[in-house]
Amino acid sequence: MEVKVATRLTPGEVAVKLQPLQGWNALDESGGVISKTFKFADFSEAFGFMSRVALMAEKLDHHPEWSNVYRTVNVKLTTHDAGGLTDLDFELAAAMDSYV
Repeated sequence: MEVKVATRLTPGEVAVKLQPLQGWNALDESGGVISKTFKFADFSEAFGFMSRVALMAEKLDHHPEWSNVYRTVNVKLTTHDAGGLTDLDFELAAAMDSYV
């Protein structure tokens, strides 16, 4: 099995990749983490969203930092191995947006 090495994006690259994503924000100036809060009609919808995302995250071998309280899912994305954001974070963010 080939191991992929994710390359950390520069702050400029992060800014460009954030532009087409609705509601995602960089948490710091270094471009190390992006976040978004998703709101659903109820807990069941929120949990269903998390289940769909979990399957995609496994396929990507890239997992979000997230929490769920009732109908709200708070998400943070970063690539720990790269020490910041990589293309994987933006791929997962776009997938998450498509599941809403």
